[in-house]
Amino acid sequence: MFNIILNPQSGEGKKQKLHRRALERFRQRKQDFRVFETEKAGQATLLANELCREGEGDIVVVGGDGTLHEVLNGFTNFERCALGLIPCGTGNDFAAAAHIPLEPEKAVDLLVDTKPVYTEFMQMPSGVRGMNVIGTGIDVEILQRCRASKVLRGKFQYIISLIISLFKFKNYAMKVRLNGKESEYDALIACVGNGYRIGGGIPMCPSAKLGDGLLDFVVVDDVKRTRIPAAFIKLMKGKILEEKFTFSERCEHIEILPATPRTIQVDGELYDGIPFIVDIVKDKLRMYRGDLAERGG
Repeated sequence: MFNIILNPQSGEGKKQKLHRRALERFRQRKQDFRVFETEKAGQATLLANELCREGEGDIVVVGGDGTLHEVLNGFTNFERCALGLIPCGTGNDFAAAAHIPLEPEKAVDLLVDTKPVYTEFMQMPSGVRGMNVIGTGIDVEILQRCRASKVLRGKFQYIISLIISLFKFKNYAMKVRLNGKESEYDALIACVGNGYRIGGGIPMCPSAKLGDGLLDFVVVDDVKRTRIPAAFIKLMKGKILEEKFTFSERCEHIEILPATPRTIQVDGELYDGIPFIVDIVKDKLRMYRGDLAERGG
């Protein structure tokens, strides 16, 4: 039995055709399934919690990174329930990290023909969980610009917001504690990756990969405005770690302490008033994933 949590607004327009194709593929494969459509923000978390407590079947997200984030934060009963994803959002960033096909038929076949495997996720002491990337800095400003825009949509909206933010954002001071040491930065962005990309394909944590049992911390420190154009090109090519002002390190636990309170984005969702402390959780969540061999996983 598959319990499908479907966000009818995820991706909008043509993406809704993907929803129908996914459900039709479940029928073609003669699978038992139930569909639960969300009507408002946060409902997927409640649905996931109820279905996990029921414990009858795995939970499948038909939607984007936002819906996946909500479901993860309602997940319980890890022993009996596994998590699946049919990517039908705008960015589908975690689907890329997990090698889940974008074609709905192939994503359904992955669920039917394979077994779920242990997949790491990120846990914060506030109770918030993250699946893909947690960050603060310019990524938050970009998301805020995206939400304020009434004209642009999708990946193009994110790129334009990124370019504007790069030329307006000011670095801010922070302390970072990981692997037994403390460092100080004047950061443009600081993020922790389980997945490797944000914003529909921007490789912010290009070395991160599922299955290594580690988080990838990346910070862009005190970048000068004259270096921004070149840094932007390197970022889009997945080579941001080559810049001298970029630092990266792997860890299992990290604490980021900004000099003043900052908004944190978790899988693209914005949170205020929570500490930026992250632990990796291993050997708990089982998820249907594709072959990781392509990225060395």
